Amino acid sequence: MIRRAYVGAARRLVSVGVGTMLSLAAAHAYAADAFTVASPGLADGATLESTHAASANNCGGGNVSPALQWRHPPAGTRSYAVTIFDPDGAKGLGIVHWVLYGIAPSITSLGAGGASPPGSVAGTNRTGGPGYYGPCPPVGDVPHHYVVQVYALDLAPDALPTGLTRDALLAAMKDHVIAATSTVLRYGR
Repeated sequence: MIRRAYVGAARRLVSVGVGTMLSLAAAHAYAADAFTVASPGLADGATLESTHAASANNCGGGNVSPALQWRHPPAGTRSYAVTIFDPDGAKGLGIVHWVLYGIAPSITSLGAGGASPPGSVAGTNRTGGPGYYGPCPPVGDVPHHYVVQVYALDLAPDALPTGLTRDALLAAMKDHVIAATSTVLRYGR
């Protein structure tokens, strides 16, 4: 009787162990195929070099956008949008550093300081102009967080009008985002 109880308990333990291993394997497979974005050579939370800072207002940079690369886009992606937003800027009200959308689904990276991909649309940054505008946090502030977001959309690359602000882009993308991914970069002076 004791032996039978021991064998039964051992079988249940093996069954739980195998089930747990299968669950972990499935979670790992899911994580390996997740839609992700990174800036090559920089871990999430890493500090940007000063070349990425704004070149105006004594910010000390070259206004070079960081390189970005995204992987494992979801099925049905027809275009991408990219934003860089500093939630710490403007005393917590936030500053928009880059809005780029209408990126063809065949594009999965942007080079550092490179030109926008053909057919893509540069939205409106914090200056009211198009393109990338680098960080320029106040001297002595704790390094700011720059949230880089890539959105996989079910919209054709030419579906949205030109010159959208970040807020207008977010409103236009409502109900069209298949998936989104983000990474955070930091910069201080």
